[in-house]
Amino acid sequence: MNRITGKTKDETLIEMQNTADSGGEDTIDHIPNSVSLRESQLPGHSESEHVVEIVPFIPSLSGGQSQSANKDSVFFRDGVRRIDFVLSYVEDKNDEKKQERRREFEANLEKVGLELETEDKSQSEDQKTYFLKIHAPWEVLATYADVLKIKVPFKVNDIPSTQEIPMGWLFTPFRLPEHIMNPEPDYFTSHFNKGKIDFFLIDDKETLFPPSTRNRIVYYILSRCPYYKEEHRDKDKKGIKRLLNNGTYISAFPLHDSRYWKKSRNAKCESERYTLYKHWAHFFCFYKEQPLNLIRKYYGEKIGIYFAWLGFYTEMLFFAAVVGLICFISGVLTYNDNIWSKEICDPNIGGNILMCPLCDSKCHFWKLNSTCTASWQSHLFDNVGTVFFAIFMGIWVTLFLEFWKRRQARLEYEWDLVDFEEEQQQLQLRPEYETKCTGRRLNRVTQEMEPYLSVTSKCARFCLSGATVIFWMALICACITGVIAYRLAVYAAFASIMKDSSTSKLQLVGSLITPQLATSVTASCINFVIIMILNFLYERVAIWVTDMEIPKTHLEYENKLTMKMFLFQFVNYYSSCFYVAFFKGKFVGRPGDYHYMFGKLRNEECDPGGCLIELTTQLVIVMAGKQVWGNIQEALVPWLCNWWGSRKARGNSDIVYSRWEQDHDLQNFSQLGLFYEYLEMVIQFGFITLFVASFPLAPLLALFNNILEVRVDAWKLTTQFRRPVAAKARSIGAWLEILNGMAVLSVITNAFIVAFTSDMIPRLVYLYVYQPNKTATMEGYINNSLSVVNISVLVHQPESEEDPPWFNRTTMTTCRYRDYRYPSGHEKEYMHTMQFWHILAAKLAFIIIMEHVVFGVKVFVAWMIPDVPSEVKARIKRERYLVQEYLHNYEVEKLKVQLSQHNGYHSAEQTNAVCAIQNTPEILPECL
Repeated sequence: MNRITGKTKDETLIEMQNTADSGGEDTIDHIPNSVSLRESQLPGHSESEHVVEIVPFIPSLSGGQSQSANKDSVFFRDGVRRIDFVLSYVEDKNDEKKQERRREFEANLEKVGLELETEDKSQSEDQKTYFLKIHAPWEVLATYADVLKIKVPFKVNDIPSTQEIPMGWLFTPFRLPEHIMNPEPDYFTSHFNKGKIDFFLIDDKETLFPPSTRNRIVYYILSRCPYYKEEHRDKDKKGIKRLLNNGTYISAFPLHDSRYWKKSRNAKCESERYTLYKHWAHFFCFYKEQPLNLIRKYYGEKIGIYFAWLGFYTEMLFFAAVVGLICFISGVLTYNDNIWSKEICDPNIGGNILMCPLCDSKCHFWKLNSTCTASWQSHLFDNVGTVFFAIFMGIWVTLFLEFWKRRQARLEYEWDLVDFEEEQQQLQLRPEYETKCTGRRLNRVTQEMEPYLSVTSKCARFCLSGATVIFWMALICACITGVIAYRLAVYAAFASIMKDSSTSKLQLVGSLITPQLATSVTASCINFVIIMILNFLYERVAIWVTDMEIPKTHLEYENKLTMKMFLFQFVNYYSSCFYVAFFKGKFVGRPGDYHYMFGKLRNEECDPGGCLIELTTQLVIVMAGKQVWGNIQEALVPWLCNWWGSRKARGNSDIVYSRWEQDHDLQNFSQLGLFYEYLEMVIQFGFITLFVASFPLAPLLALFNNILEVRVDAWKLTTQFRRPVAAKARSIGAWLEILNGMAVLSVITNAFIVAFTSDMIPRLVYLYVYQPNKTATMEGYINNSLSVVNISVLVHQPESEEDPPWFNRTTMTTCRYRDYRYPSGHEKEYMHTMQFWHILAAKLAFIIIMEHVVFGVKVFVAWMIPDVPSEVKARIKRERYLVQEYLHNYEVEKLKVQLSQHNGYHSAEQTNAVCAIQNTPEILPECL
């Protein structure tokens, strides 16, 4: 029983092959008797107690004796009963309370009907961990399948599929084999009823419920089973969660069915994990469709619906990325038509325009043509295509959400979620709620006493929670203000350092580096670091605050945490972008009459090329940095943790590295695991919708990230995490409403970006109203957009010894700045001109028109696309009709049999038709 400690091919450091696998034969231990002790004394329990475990006698095995299966198997030592769940613990002889809890808990599990088998610590690789294996027999599965309203097949689906894709042969390279995409036949299903066994299609009771359903049933029992003595009846002492929190057990998890890089040698093991790794988690499968039905079968509907949404979102991003790339390319190709940039770069025009200094002290006058590069960069994103793309994205968001609703409706039907009642889950109280709420009152629905939280306590907790969230949001605003102060403070330093154009000596990029760009990039990087630090801190604060509120149900807990985390991250990630887009450069004042922050720092002006290029820089750094960091963190951190945790297993070759030990050394996939995945994608969704008018390439970056994200999530879930407990979910939950809200907000933000951050509207007003030659050209726009001020009115003028060589104070008495104001000497000097008000009216008109057009199209598209496809509606009606018809016929036949029995005659066939489950185990009320 030696184990190979070397790593081969795709093996991770925590999953090594044993010699039994490499040698081609299973490791076999003979058990001489049909009755075996589960240890001479129960591990971790008092020495005085002995527990006997009954192992069925199986004469078909070697020599008429029972044999133990390979320890890499997912079965008990008899090789027949499947391991549905595993609990692990470390013996603590000094803690009698833990031993008592385990003894009572396991006794109650056996009362419910679960079968237990313990692996001694001497058989584990660390020589100190016990593993309690749990098997749910058919009677328990049937009982709780009835309680949980699990659907099982009763008739083969007889509706021919009409879903055909035009020119489907084009998608052949992206297809997976049919047995991978649809691992199970298509059936009509109905809620399981243990009193009507013969109504359903049951070929084999052992395979009727897949492993994911089995582990969900067992976890339901574990989470509600008490560990108190009958005479004590301490209602708060129940559930595996509390036992994990107090250290009685150290882990609880269902098993993967095989190693991910090779199939199980046991024919009874499905090896679905290997199939998922081969056809889904490999990065080289990035262009293939996802085997959603297999994902759902193995991990459950909740994880399946996440990957379905992520895949659909990635597919829809392809269209937005193509249109955004076309808009960007059009900006590159239309540079020769960019007359205003040519005027800025022209030494005879831009070289003769003296601009007012951008800072109060230690700065220089500068010529307009020094912003030639910034102007050209701005044109790449600030062109006619920007308006088109902003409108397109408003419509794309609607199409994405509407088509997702249709896709979700189809999945609901295919995955038997149509009649799934989330209200049923809402009635299931969290064990933490039952523990912390000492008050009891009568539930009007169940007519039973249940715990409740008083109104006074609830209000106090809510106020504390709200105050905490507001405080952290205020902290974000304070950090953003600090970054703004940094911008103001260091701009002068960068301008002084670069005054002699020392960066121009750098090859390729030297000419692109300006004081404005250096300030913007460094400030964006600092802002990104602050964002990540605040995220790390607030994540723990949000969980603590939500726990403090004591939500009643798991659904309520997730919704509360979702809103807290989203509100915080919305402010954290987007506040700097909102500042640059809508506030920076809008409240500056004018030369000689600037507005100051804190009475000392002058409010920021936009870069001479406009604020749009700064918004683009901010967006690229924050969005790209978050995506790169997120992927590294998701892939690297679990791998490193697993490598470190399994280092002892690599050094001990005398113990077989069993299936439960392999999974025990993996990372735990918490109940909030999907929450963070959704949050990451929703924040990305905000970047590509709220500010997409400033960066048309944002959907392309998101597309590349998501192609990688799908495979990274699949890889870590398949190889680095324990198998999650299967859970049902018919939708993406509260995230859909958040996406709808962001879709509406994106139309408003993009309209304001085009109107107030971009120079599109001022150019159009000049072209059609103020062009002096009344020709359709932009000649003279730059001169028209600059106002004049006397240098003598400047409060803080550059010192004469700092003047550049070309500046002559005697001849150059005025300077220019971006605004529409009357010059000095005019009767309305320094007041806004009529052109300013015309442009403002045009901006407001554009916002109103764009919003009405886009919202009108959104409403029309939403009305044209039904949420549920007609084919799915027909199938749902057909299934409900068949359920009623079959149940009616079943009851009629059952009544005939009963009448026949009452009259004293009945056939064996009629008798079998109404057989019920025998030997039903005791069902503890606390476990329901």
